[in-house]
Amino acid sequence: MLSSKIYARGRKKICVWLLLLLCLFLTAPRRVRAAEDYNDIGIVDEDDINENNTVINRPGSAEDAADLKELNVSNDLTVTYRDGQGNLSGTLRILITLTLISLAPTLVIMMTSFSRILIVLHFVRTALGTQTAPPNQVLVGLALFLTFFIMNPVITQINDTAIKPFEAGEIEQDEFLERALEPLREFMYGQTQKKDVRLFLDIEGIESVETVEDIPTRVLVPSFMISELRTAFIIGFLIYIPFIVIDMVVASTLMSMGMMMLPPTTISMPFKILLFVLADGWNLVIMNLVKTFY
Repeated sequence: MLSSKIYARGRKKICVWLLLLLCLFLTAPRRVRAAEDYNDIGIVDEDDINENNTVINRPGSAEDAADLKELNVSNDLTVTYRDGQGNLSGTLRILITLTLISLAPTLVIMMTSFSRILIVLHFVRTALGTQTAPPNQVLVGLALFLTFFIMNPVITQINDTAIKPFEAGEIEQDEFLERALEPLREFMYGQTQKKDVRLFLDIEGIESVETVEDIPTRVLVPSFMISELRTAFIIGFLIYIPFIVIDMVVASTLMSMGMMMLPPTTISMPFKILLFVLADGWNLVIMNLVKTFY
């Protein structure tokens, strides 16, 4: 009985507190907006905006370029034009830069001398028989520096004829792309064999072209890559010849001595390294490899 009385009193106290809170909520002053405070689409009138609002001028309220700069909107992306010349905003410039960085490895491999140099260096390492010396990082780094060295005239021409005039506002974007692509096309065409160009022209369905400018870039780039692979493999074969002779001599000597169980590569590799060092092989390979582009 005592516990039931205590439980009943507790329920009465809870009910009383709930009634008090409900009364306070109902009697609290609230601001009711009149119907005339809203416009036709249900937005509060501009004169009734709170002074502490972070958006001082709402989007869409600008009337000219000066008002557009005063808008307190942080995340924006604008492209403005000055006297018919394109002027990209900083945000768009960053976006374009990041895109070019992501495409840079592909462009370096497809449109420069990088592929031929790297393939030839790998042939040299394989012909010597050293599996990981020099390592891949060293070969790629050497190929990159040789690529910049060979492509320096092209890069300089692109900078002088395309990048600087575009930054100065002297040319438009379309002309900038044409001027930047022209030195690359001249370099690629000079290293491309005609039969490779003819192959992709036939695939494209183009019967004939009168000048080099008539060759589409989508035809010139794969033609250049095939020519680079062919040239690199020819150079690699010529590099292999003296090392194959050493392997044959060592193998014949071991067989005549009855050492058939001894791998010939184990004995021939020191002789190949010695021949390569005495002949100053790196100097000869790099010098003649660079000369193939001139």
